[in-house]
Amino acid sequence: MALPAIAPYPLPAADELPANRVSWSVDPARAVLLVHDLQQHFLSAFPAGEQPLTGLLGNTARLLKEYRRLGVPVVYSAQRGGQTPEERGLQLDFWGPGVADDAEKLAVPEAVAPEDGDTVLTKWKYSAFVRTGLADLLHGTDRDQLVIVGVYAHIGVLMTAADAWQRDLKAFVVADAVADFSREDHDLALRWAAGRCAVVTTTDALLKEV
Repeated sequence: MALPAIAPYPLPAADELPANRVSWSVDPARAVLLVHDLQQHFLSAFPAGEQPLTGLLGNTARLLKEYRRLGVPVVYSAQRGGQTPEERGLQLDFWGPGVADDAEKLAVPEAVAPEDGDTVLTKWKYSAFVRTGLADLLHGTDRDQLVIVGVYAHIGVLMTAADAWQRDLKAFVVADAVADFSREDHDLALRWAAGRCAVVTTTDALLKEV
């Protein structure tokens, strides 16, 4: 039930992405950037100093810098340490007790850490919408687009994108700013998102749009 040890793999290039079913584009005046679960507990499964971790963090940092400059709200989802079995729910059966109440394991790497003005939401389930204020934040700021970066692509990232679709919110999954257990899982998540609930894009493509 523990997280797997993840072997290095290259992040997908722009010419390797699945075809999108829709042709949405990001409008900074309508978007929120979600940094999904980038806590050391989850990132420690990746080999340090190698892909996909280096690209995930580097591209996330690039998006954070530009979107903050443009005034795009930045939201972080983060699991709480030391959850009780009742709080953990069915995740306990699938993944065990979760992250310990350990500041180092709960921390977000400095290069992509929250800054003043960002919002940090306590996350309980795969989707970042469940039992959080994410939907209220989007509606309260008249924003209907969610740009998603983080881990893991085929679990929380994909479930959040699908949940956004069910709420009539346009989701954008940044293919080279998410990472997964393997390239196979990564590609699976991108194919499903592109065909069912989101636009799959790249960091460079998003930065060219602004």
